[in-house]
Amino acid sequence: MKRRDFVKLSALGSAAVLAKSCSTSSDKKQVSILETSKKIKVVSTWISGIDANKEAIRILSSNGSAITAVEKGLNVIESDPNNTSVGLGGMPDASGVVTLDASIMDDQYNCGSVTYLQNIEHPISVARKVMEETPHVMLSGKGAYDFAIEQGFTHKNLLTESSLQKWQEWKKDNSFNLPHINHENHDTIAMIAMDANGKMAAGCTTSGWAFKKHGRVGDSPIIGAGIYVDPEIGGACATGLGESIIKICGSHAVVEFMRSGLTPEEACREAVERIKKTTENYDDLQVGFLAMNITGEVGIHSMYSGFECALQDENRSELIKSGYEFEWE
Repeated sequence: MKRRDFVKLSALGSAAVLAKSCSTSSDKKQVSILETSKKIKVVSTWISGIDANKEAIRILSSNGSAITAVEKGLNVIESDPNNTSVGLGGMPDASGVVTLDASIMDDQYNCGSVTYLQNIEHPISVARKVMEETPHVMLSGKGAYDFAIEQGFTHKNLLTESSLQKWQEWKKDNSFNLPHINHENHDTIAMIAMDANGKMAAGCTTSGWAFKKHGRVGDSPIIGAGIYVDPEIGGACATGLGESIIKICGSHAVVEFMRSGLTPEEACREAVERIKKTTENYDDLQVGFLAMNITGEVGIHSMYSGFECALQDENRSELIKSGYEFEWE
């Protein structure tokens, strides 16, 4: 499952990398990726975030809200059949079924999520409907699907021929080993946005770990694990092996580290360190965290090399390489 070749894109013609933050654990110097600024800004995980950011920044530039920018930006990737981590074209589970998870949260603790959702192209939009139209935070399975249909969403087959073929090849292998979660095979796109009023929101959407056990749910739809936003501190999101992120309430931990005075970069690194401390064997265990504080400063850090995030504001569009603890061998 090779990622598409990256073509450097920038609506405003910027080609420079924001920061050289690819340090190892032996280099403890922290680098702040961004200067402090409360201007509109959006950051998202992985290379697919570039296209998501374009739509999000368009909304923010028109005085749209952060929550709408997150939803509509992530919709772009959910509708991309060539992205095998999200929505249409997402990799199926071990039973050959595409199941989706998503969550969304604003900076007033309003949040919604869906898990184990099938045949709905835009789970992030359903998650927002859960937040706004119900007294609940999370809906799952058939209940989430029925709610989506009630709200006007359309039933759609999400299993593309390409993803079906990969699943069939995996079954023929007879080993039934799950692919490693790494820089070539990851299971999430997450986003944090700040609007012109300084309001922040975060969202995450995924088809989950390729060929996962039927019924498995990762960190992405879990508030405090996959995403978290605090109006006094900022927001964080996570990507990688969801089981490890859940165990430390990863995104909430990052926000709390920022509350204690750490920069976003330092907070993300501390969350990775916590996973190292609480995991017996983290060989090939990729996790990454992305954070933004209320002043607009952004930080990113991962267990292994290869994690990256896309950033866009009014002046530039960048792909940022993460600092990390270990090199992939």
